[in-house]
Amino acid sequence: MDMHRSWTSALLGGLSTQIFSYAWYRDDMRNVLINPDGNSRISGMSKCGLTLLHLSGMGVFTRYYHLLKKGGRAVWSDKMDEKDQRLRLFCLATDLSMLKLFETFLESAPQLLLQLYIILGHNYRSITQYVSLVGSFVNITWSIVDYRRCLRRSLTHVNEMPSGLPLTVYMLYKLLTITSHILSYTLLLVLNIYSTIAMLIIWILGTIWAFWLQTNFCTSKGLEYLYRAIVGVILAFTFFNVKGQHTRSAMSVYYVFHVLVNLSTPMLLMLLRPELTDSEFLMPVTLLIDVTTVLGILCLVVYYTLLHPRENTRQSDEVDGQYIEPRSANGLTRFLQP
Repeated sequence: MDMHRSWTSALLGGLSTQIFSYAWYRDDMRNVLINPDGNSRISGMSKCGLTLLHLSGMGVFTRYYHLLKKGGRAVWSDKMDEKDQRLRLFCLATDLSMLKLFETFLESAPQLLLQLYIILGHNYRSITQYVSLVGSFVNITWSIVDYRRCLRRSLTHVNEMPSGLPLTVYMLYKLLTITSHILSYTLLLVLNIYSTIAMLIIWILGTIWAFWLQTNFCTSKGLEYLYRAIVGVILAFTFFNVKGQHTRSAMSVYYVFHVLVNLSTPMLLMLLRPELTDSEFLMPVTLLIDVTTVLGILCLVVYYTLLHPRENTRQSDEVDGQYIEPRSANGLTRFLQP
């Protein structure tokens, strides 16, 4: 059963990234700004070639190849404006970063949750597993940080996300809040395997919110629905702003719910499974949940109060998904509200 779930999450993650990668290539073919002559090839590939590449699972790797190829050309070419070259390259990098983000939350996050459940629920532990867990948490966190940095660099109307202290605090905010939430979900699974129904409800609520906001990320309705479902998965683990609007209220509601889930889960386990009160994992995990929750919220407040790279003229919130119009000439545009 555990192996089946692992394969399912891997299949969903890989399939979703290939679908979006293929759709974006097709969008570029139809875009008159990218393909003004209406050529039947894009990035040297025909429609048939694109289809075969993505059916074989090589679509994302092809994007890495094109990014490296164009990056090499940009280094040695002086025909194009340096700023224009930089923008195009970061747009390609943002495409890849978003695909990695989808794959991470559809594949890596569920597998991490399953791994933690096995460790806590079945007393199967080793140093190698602990190292692997830490690496998985960092990997999930970095997928969001990397996407955010690439996204801001690919847009000319917003400031780049600065390195140093702002980047560190933002990464800690994501790492700590995601860690606390995944640990809480793990305790829910230890409480009862049917707690997956509660997580399913959380995913449905996140997906409904994306539908209610009427996201406009894709050029086709079917793909837009898939995107909203993926947003629901991401929202089950961390806040993801998908519209160009002020999100202070939405983020506040989200993290109030986040804190309530984190604090109530250990209490439910103690009340409904009192035999686990003396277990060697419950108190350390509960303490870890409490500490990471408090520190994560503290880092969130510090980042958005003091370190957020806002424009001087308009102080609206940053978004993580596209809005107003579908992908355009730059690949990924208008993801962030200025």
